[in-house]
Amino acid sequence: MHSIGIDVGGTFTDFVAIDDTGVVSVFKHLTTPADPSIGVLEGLQAFAERSGLELPSIARIIHGTTLVANSIIERRGSMTALVTTTGFADVLEIGREARYDLYDLALERPEPLIPRPLRFEITERTLADGSELEALDENAAHDLVARLGAAGIESVAICFLHSYANPTHERQLARIFADDGSRIDVTLSSDIAPEWREYERSCTAAANAYVRPLVRRYMAHLETGFDAMGAGQRLFVMLSQGGVTSAALATELAVQLIESGPAGGVMAAAFLGGRRGLRDLISFDMGGTTAKVSLIQGGAPLHVPEMEVARVARLKRGSGLPLKLPTIEITEIGTGGGSIGHPDSLGLLKVGPQSAGADPGPACYGKGVEATVTDADLHLGYLNPAYFLGGAMPLFPERADAALAQLGASLGIDTEQCARGIFDIVNHQMALAIRTNVVERGHDPRAFTLVAFGGAGPVHAYEVARILGIRRLLCPPAAGVASALGFLVSPFSVDLSRTLVGRVGNLHWDQVQSRFADMEAQATELLHRAGADPATMTIQRRVDMRYAGQGYEVPVALPDGALVATIEPQLRAAFDLAYERRYGGHLDDSPIETLHWRLTATIERDAFDISFPLESSEEAARGRRQVYFPEIEDYAQTIAYDRYRLAPGTRGDGPALIEERESTIVIGPGATWEVDDLANVIISLPGRKTHEEEQSL
Repeated sequence: MHSIGIDVGGTFTDFVAIDDTGVVSVFKHLTTPADPSIGVLEGLQAFAERSGLELPSIARIIHGTTLVANSIIERRGSMTALVTTTGFADVLEIGREARYDLYDLALERPEPLIPRPLRFEITERTLADGSELEALDENAAHDLVARLGAAGIESVAICFLHSYANPTHERQLARIFADDGSRIDVTLSSDIAPEWREYERSCTAAANAYVRPLVRRYMAHLETGFDAMGAGQRLFVMLSQGGVTSAALATELAVQLIESGPAGGVMAAAFLGGRRGLRDLISFDMGGTTAKVSLIQGGAPLHVPEMEVARVARLKRGSGLPLKLPTIEITEIGTGGGSIGHPDSLGLLKVGPQSAGADPGPACYGKGVEATVTDADLHLGYLNPAYFLGGAMPLFPERADAALAQLGASLGIDTEQCARGIFDIVNHQMALAIRTNVVERGHDPRAFTLVAFGGAGPVHAYEVARILGIRRLLCPPAAGVASALGFLVSPFSVDLSRTLVGRVGNLHWDQVQSRFADMEAQATELLHRAGADPATMTIQRRVDMRYAGQGYEVPVALPDGALVATIEPQLRAAFDLAYERRYGGHLDDSPIETLHWRLTATIERDAFDISFPLESSEEAARGRRQVYFPEIEDYAQTIAYDRYRLAPGTRGDGPALIEERESTIVIGPGATWEVDDLANVIISLPGRKTHEEEQSL
């Protein structure tokens, strides 16, 4: 029996299979951007034929996809309407007062997913305490259902004012849609984001409605294809918060698939680091289109209750559509192997965020003509043109050099300078993003281990770590397919929340207990529907807190046991500690508010180990070639090793290259490396000491 993880990326679709003994096998197939499900089905068939997998014996298939993110970014979702309370149809347009660029007089705001002509108002009103002020106008509701059907609307988001406090009117309208025989797909904001902040809740409901019909068709196509192969009814899906659920439930919560692939990579980093006893990690995932960075503390990825998508200014917070959904905190950088080098408005070299993607791809793939990061990597000696994807996809150095020469000519530099410039720029861009991400959390990057994966991650990780002063780098096996591996080690998980505003010292704890009882019952039902056994679930409870009058909050863990008034001093102390960790201090006498009460229910996978067996015990060295290293500003004769022949305990000094089918590990002259008993390559750099280490001397 095998479990299979499938991750659809911008350039490649990755496949990982684990058998009953924990042995891992991997495969990559070019993504089919027009319809990613085609690449998934074709790739699985090819993987099975190459590896001898018997598809009817597959225990489960766990899938992560870029479908949701791409459909929102590219605005190719379903024809969607929004129904809201009278007077609130323009919430999506008005947004929030904050400007992501204070001094830009021509500021461009993100375009709402649902245009004004498709936003409808209806008479009803619920107050913030959940009481009904005005009943739903049912006659108008029936008329509206007929109008939307006649207009060809495929999906509708219902978002009434204060429905997070009382969802009765939203559910009443949903029943009218059903009773009238409407075939329109209905999303309720009270189901998808039952929290206050009208703009964010409306955006989240609109996004879910916008992509759900597309996700429904996609999942149906996959299940039909798997069934035809003899592997039907075994499809599960990775969610953005790092948990796994059934395909049917993932379709209902479609917007929660938006970071499913990257979340798998972070879970893999936490799992692989944990096997070595490393609990404070920086997850560094560099693929074909973007690089993604996440912080892992105490063995667990950091989670946030909100994210942005489809940013107008890609790296500026506040320039995208806010989505209220639980997700692993992931910082995206617009630099991947396919990122294109080009002159900026001043005639200087810039790299990304435009990408060559899978089609046409980098120039060295044979179809593209623009110089990319991969072309620079090939020119500088990091990549073996005869061993890309294990030799299944040869690269063309002459095409890479021609593209670099053409770009260099437009900048007034030669081919070599152009390649070095691209490599240097992307590494410093990624190092800056990592430093910002870690320092904003109050930490020193030098105290963390960098875990590098993705097809391009191990190629660039050494130089990124060197820039940051990080002294330990972990490159796991099958780094190019780590996200797909992460799907297979992730738990079943459900995240729920309820808004209940109160002040510490005057909280209605009976209402708090009631909210958590409802959430626990809902979590039990959802996990059962996801195909897991709720009897083994563990519960974590948190509350978002702030000083009265503040606009945003910090999460605070709640103690186990009954939630009663006697825990309030403990709750305040926990808030003070969390606030001080984030902002450097706290206020002793200011009143504190509670806002959102959150529950995470998790069912961990049964404990298992994985192994990456050696393919041969023959000599691992496969030759030498000239490789450029920025730390010496020159080329060095560098030995290249076959990773599949490196036995545990093997050690060496840099410079070195360690080649595998999905990636290449680059090790500079200043480092030492070893292969541990888990098949990880551990690289030690001579970086600077942390502040704490310097103080202890």
